[in-house]
Amino acid sequence: MNNERINKVLESMKKRGVEQILVSSTSSLFYLTGQEIHSGERMVCLYLNTNGKHKFVINKLFVVEENKDMDYVWYDDIENPVEVLGKVIDHSKALGVDKDWKAHFLIGLIDNNAAKSYFNASPIIDELRMEKDELEKELMREASKINDEVMAEIKGLISEEKTEKEIASIITEKYEAKGTEGCSFPPIVAYGGNAADPHCMPGNNKLKVGDCIVIDTGCRNKNYCSDMTRTFFYKEVSEKHREIYEIVLEANKRAIKAVKPGIKFSDVDKAARDYIISKGYGEYFTHRTGHCIGIEVHDFGNVSSVNHDILKPGMIFSIEPGIYLKDDIGVRIEDLVMVTEDGCEILNKYNKELTIIK
Repeated sequence: MNNERINKVLESMKKRGVEQILVSSTSSLFYLTGQEIHSGERMVCLYLNTNGKHKFVINKLFVVEENKDMDYVWYDDIENPVEVLGKVIDHSKALGVDKDWKAHFLIGLIDNNAAKSYFNASPIIDELRMEKDELEKELMREASKINDEVMAEIKGLISEEKTEKEIASIITEKYEAKGTEGCSFPPIVAYGGNAADPHCMPGNNKLKVGDCIVIDTGCRNKNYCSDMTRTFFYKEVSEKHREIYEIVLEANKRAIKAVKPGIKFSDVDKAARDYIISKGYGEYFTHRTGHCIGIEVHDFGNVSSVNHDILKPGMIFSIEPGIYLKDDIGVRIEDLVMVTEDGCEILNKYNKELTIIK
């Protein structure tokens, strides 16, 4: 049980005038308890109350290490978990719940009048998770280092004989060989025109001379995620494709240069987007510039034109501008950056200058 983090949650609750919340997402439970529990269809939740009477409601099926600082409420499959939880909640107060909590649990509480009212309490913990502590920073650096190593190894294996799907499979094997928990998301490997789909699923396509090669991949190591995209070219690159690559690269660099405490996420997006627009490719940059990352590969928060939240030291997010021309080419270059006291630290070290695989 991470008492320091729980205390920060309680402080935030008090500032917001919130007295009781339920924490049920796997990631937030891990953040607060150090225990990773994939509950499936069963209810597992941490009840926090500013009066200090916290409860961990959990099915007896799950094996967890009990902590002396927490009061556990165990139930089994012949009991109704909603009724068990209802005995814990203060019925006279509003109750905060996770944004992704199963609807049938929430509806059960509502039907039983378990609380005065209900609201989304996720921002309380989500916003705390955005600012990484020193341990989390080191874990993110370590995960990104492994990603650099795997990208270098994969680049050396790309050839006309290997399909997108085969390269993606090798990526997974590489992460597991390095002792990680595997991929933080299914790897994206896309050749040529397929790369014009930013979320292209690897298929049986093989390389042709002049094709671009987009590899978007990340690992999950010690419960923290990495993410990086590199775009290569096979044997040769046309002048048009070279121009597009250099535009995306410059947009990536401009956005990274903009990162520092006190500016808005939207300012970082603008730095990349305005440059691509100025070069005539604005309509082909079809997604936000980045997303926050940590325990989840897409943590709360994003780098977009509509997110005006302020950057703070310890925040980690991706910078990944792209240009996508249907049936022709896709170029995306993605780095993870961590906001520091006076700028940012780039967590990826792998080369991102234009590279032609011979």
